[in-house]
Amino acid sequence: MSSNFWEELKKPFFVLAPMADVTDIAFRQVVIECGRPDVLYTEFVSAAGLCSEKGRPKLLPHFKFAENEHPIVAQIFGSVPKHFYETAKLIAGLGFDGIDINMGCPDRKVVKQGAGIALCKTPELAAEIIAETKRGAGGLPIAIKTRLGFDKIDLTWIENILKCDIDALTIHLRTMKETSKVLAHWELAGEIAKLAHTYNTIIIGNGDVLTHAEGIQKCEQPGLDGIMIGRGIFSNPWFFNPSVDIHTKTSKERITLLKHHISNFMNLWDPPTGDSATLRNYDTMKRFFKVYIHGFDGAKELRDKLMQTKTPTETLALLK
Repeated sequence: MSSNFWEELKKPFFVLAPMADVTDIAFRQVVIECGRPDVLYTEFVSAAGLCSEKGRPKLLPHFKFAENEHPIVAQIFGSVPKHFYETAKLIAGLGFDGIDINMGCPDRKVVKQGAGIALCKTPELAAEIIAETKRGAGGLPIAIKTRLGFDKIDLTWIENILKCDIDALTIHLRTMKETSKVLAHWELAGEIAKLAHTYNTIIIGNGDVLTHAEGIQKCEQPGLDGIMIGRGIFSNPWFFNPSVDIHTKTSKERITLLKHHISNFMNLWDPPTGDSATLRNYDTMKRFFKVYIHGFDGAKELRDKLMQTKTPTETLALLK
């Protein structure tokens, strides 16, 4: 039986959220350099794709990680229980510290296949998916990331998950219908934390936390064990290092960090002898330009020029 790292974390702890086309090893290494969170997550990856002979080679690079990233959790999504059993066995063999099942993604393509937050409409299927994941996980702790409900707040959905004897639950404090323009329902955090602890489950809050200090404050009253950070990392790569004031970071430091990220991207997704099946569109890297290139004179003009580049090499040449 593998140890449950969630139980060993000092509280309150911080987690880097799983984000598609964002939290690959290239970006996670940058985050670690700036100030590492207590737990790292991969991007979410399709369980069905990983069970496919054709899809697996394309998707396995998303699960690449380095030794300095432990504890690291692999996140998967889907709607077919047998896929989760097979994928859990694969993940356990790769050396991850835990598995997270995405039951909160609001993306239409994901919801259409009955995955992500759509699973709140089929709680029996969700329970079967959890059971099959546990069966294949070889003792790895199982976590779930979800929302408050589909088109309305539904705490019964949350309790249905908790009844499945999971190790950790991350709750994004919005429904699927609510966008980021609607404030996260932090007023419900205390009630949900109490419910989770009734089932001896680690509970993690998520939504609208934009500073490290705010994350600490969010945990104090409701009884949350930790905070998961998503969008907050886009405005501040040093988010997880409370001793760093981003406003003191010079343009040179920010550009150096971007160059490091681009080099990581090239090594992972665009190696000189790389298999074309694993290459990633460079446009996914461009979304990061604003993460680093802002807050100094001429930043917008430089960003505009960077957005016109078509390859990592071209971007690096412009940054020299």
